[in-house]
Amino acid sequence: MKERLQKIISTLGIMSRRKAEELIVEGRVTINGAVAELGAKADVCNDHIKIDGKLVNPRAIEQQRIYVKFYKPVEVVTTLEDPEGRVTVGHFIKGIGRRVYPIGRLDYNSEGLLLLTNDGDFAHKLLHPRQRVPKTYHVKVKGVLEDADLARLRAGIKLDDGMTLPAKVGRLHGKTDVNSWIEMTIYEGRKRQIRRMLQRLDHPVSKLKRVAINGIRLGELRPGQWQYLTPPEIASAKREF
Repeated sequence: MKERLQKIISTLGIMSRRKAEELIVEGRVTINGAVAELGAKADVCNDHIKIDGKLVNPRAIEQQRIYVKFYKPVEVVTTLEDPEGRVTVGHFIKGIGRRVYPIGRLDYNSEGLLLLTNDGDFAHKLLHPRQRVPKTYHVKVKGVLEDADLARLRAGIKLDDGMTLPAKVGRLHGKTDVNSWIEMTIYEGRKRQIRRMLQRLDHPVSKLKRVAINGIRLGELRPGQWQYLTPPEIASAKREF
């Protein structure tokens, strides 16, 4: 089956779709010996695709799939490089030895579980809104969250970009007069979603830590540490696909 060339390259995990498009425009990608144009389609199993003269071998790439979980510390940018010179995820994962990239983002001031891979198809599916992938957070908010507040979160909160899906929410610790801790699972990936939901309830977030994504848990990792996913973890992450 023929697909757009940039999608093939991204799905194989060679590079991002945007980077693939740049290389195609620069004339560095060929299909069966002819320089490809942006929008060209190919069959990865039957066509010879080359990048800078090097043949794309889907079978060899399939054997090099890498899946990593990483504990992103606070004040770390969820990219491999940053033009502003800030500390990025890339500073911590040099030991992997192969190019992997983050699946989605985690706010600069948030911490916790981040998945990285070179499997473009897996990353795409994990991020697609249709999958409604569960992501669980431990959240500290200012003030006392009453039962009525939890009920509103479970029903969905109206934000500027529309109603959120119902969240799964429970208390982590007892209430105090100063703050509240909750465990919250959402099934969307809107920008700063949890912070905006709780701000709408007049309970600003003071700490946000992601502890699980689609069955994969942060576990015993400490800030800045990473490890390869185990086969059961990979199977868990792909269970719904």
